[in-house]
Amino acid sequence: MLDVAEACRRAAAAFDPYRHTPDADRAAFLRAIAARLEASAEPLVTAVREETALAEARARGELARTAGQLRMFADLLGDPSWAAPKHLPAQPDRQPLPRPDLRSRSVPLGPVAVFGASNFPLAFSTAGGDTAAALAAGCPVVVKGHPAHPHTAALAADCVLAAATETGMPEGVFALVVGEGNEPGQRLVADPRIAAVGFTGSRAGGLALLAIAQARPVPIPVYAEMSSVNPVFLLPDRLAEAAGEVAAGYVASLTASAGQFCTNPGLLFAVEGEALDKFRAAVIDLIHPQKAQPMLTPAIAAAYRAGVAAFAGQPGVSQLAAGSGEDAPVVFQTAVETFRSTPPLHDEVFGAAGLLVTCRAAGDLVEVARSLPGQLTATLQAAPGDRDLAASLLPVLELRAGRIIYNGWPTGVEVVPPMVHGGPYPATSDSRSTSVGTMAIDRFLRPVSYQGFPPNLP
Repeated sequence: MLDVAEACRRAAAAFDPYRHTPDADRAAFLRAIAARLEASAEPLVTAVREETALAEARARGELARTAGQLRMFADLLGDPSWAAPKHLPAQPDRQPLPRPDLRSRSVPLGPVAVFGASNFPLAFSTAGGDTAAALAAGCPVVVKGHPAHPHTAALAADCVLAAATETGMPEGVFALVVGEGNEPGQRLVADPRIAAVGFTGSRAGGLALLAIAQARPVPIPVYAEMSSVNPVFLLPDRLAEAAGEVAAGYVASLTASAGQFCTNPGLLFAVEGEALDKFRAAVIDLIHPQKAQPMLTPAIAAAYRAGVAAFAGQPGVSQLAAGSGEDAPVVFQTAVETFRSTPPLHDEVFGAAGLLVTCRAAGDLVEVARSLPGQLTATLQAAPGDRDLAASLLPVLELRAGRIIYNGWPTGVEVVPPMVHGGPYPATSDSRSTSVGTMAIDRFLRPVSYQGFPPNLP
């Protein structure tokens, strides 16, 4: 296993030859990684289950997603229009001044540091979305493996390295570095050969890396996906028509994989009334039989318990429903006035914990939406009769979320070109980007304009 400095040195040496590889060759590299991951499915799934306690179906689904997003970027590279230069021909006779020939294209940034995520040992880790996007862009990658799943990381890294050899990629195009504590990751971000960072994890971790990157003599971009509570607005006519259906969808989304998704619906907003009473009753019936599920790591379980205890100890907050077991799902409730005046209630509790915030009138929903910080997602549960209220909420939510869902639930992120998995701070460190979908490649490219060049250059 390489140390940080050596991995960065090799990545820097690989950058120039790798960025000049044809798109077709990089596409072949990505497809070879996907094929090798699939060929190693059994040891990978076993490692995921042993290291994270995730169910077999979840592990296999995540493996399929990882291979699929690699092939998605390979398909992008196969479309010549993805990086077609913009061209404005010269106008030498233009008055009062001639216009020069102008072309622009995007070039790769350089070696990229990618941090493995605790809750996605495959899809957001060693060979995950950040790695796929950076490699597609022409950037070598140095992955800092997450200590929660080192064997999974090593197996995936073997697949990437074997694919690099198979397709003739330059040595150093990919490396995995490991190490306990924060120091290896800090050294990785501080290394002057690293040109950008991809991170998925806690707000504290993302901000720490951002501070290191900004303090460098030459600052670099950090694309950090951090915390989000993913508010859901239960509009009155929707609840009146389908309180039980909405409750079933909510509980299924809240409790999937013990709530250990960055898109978990942590906040509900609704207007008091008979329909909300029916929704509450349905949530109680659905949550009560739920048992605690294994959490990813002891540290995550401890943080979940601390978050739940903090909510339970807040004045004006009561428990609506809970399952059985120490780490079981739990839903709290409070009034909108308490929510507004209690900043800790705005924080993410990573796990199957939710907070129902009740409002007196429909207008309160718009006002409280304006008070929310940036989110990965926001959801409208609405019926045709809620159209005007939904139309009032939509422009507010557009400024606060990267993805807005209508009559769905935020868990389950489609890996497709139009997807945006990002959002305003503190959901991410840069709201102009996404970590899922083909637009993710733009994080690791920058535009260059060429003025007055002959057609055969550059």
